[in-house]
Amino acid sequence: MPVESVDPGSVRPGGRTARVRAAVLRAAGDVLAEHGFAHLDLADIARRAEVGRTTVYRRWGTPAHLVADLLADMAEQSLPRTGTGTLLGDLRANARLVQRTLADARQGALFKAVIAAAACDEQTAAALHRFYALRVEEWAPCVHQAVERGEVPEGTDTHEVIRAVSAPLYYRLLTTGEPLDDPTADRAAEAATAAARAGVFVRADR
Repeated sequence: MPVESVDPGSVRPGGRTARVRAAVLRAAGDVLAEHGFAHLDLADIARRAEVGRTTVYRRWGTPAHLVADLLADMAEQSLPRTGTGTLLGDLRANARLVQRTLADARQGALFKAVIAAAACDEQTAAALHRFYALRVEEWAPCVHQAVERGEVPEGTDTHEVIRAVSAPLYYRLLTTGEPLDDPTADRAAEAATAAARAGVFVRADR
């Protein structure tokens, strides 16, 4: 039975329903990567996923809801935070993970499409914000641990440090077209670490 009247990503079905969801999300990701959000048509997605059109329309309803579920699934599937014992090591692991994702031909194109869609679609923007909020929250404890170890000052905004790691990588993806390689990722981690140690991210309300 298809799932009715649910928020995208709010259920974790098993069996056939899980297989249908996986097939539909895979097809949606392919279309986004190949053609962008403007070409995300639910009937076409149903055909590509080889599932009933009614099932797709009933469960997701709109392309924006489908993208929201895709982003929720991507957040769930993302690799967990890696602990290395140092802030630089942790942030380098984070940067390398972001770099590998964005440098991947399919994933990089997919993120470009979603970011472009978010600029003109409120639902897609909200879904993208939720995705990044979850990823930042996953990695923020490594900065909190660095505070406890005395590596960075008390009052450091843990979330801002994590955002500072990935920001230059997304900038390169979206604006310059320059290669996203390991040295670029490491440089982003080193810059964020140096800034955090210097107190750049200490909250102003302290």
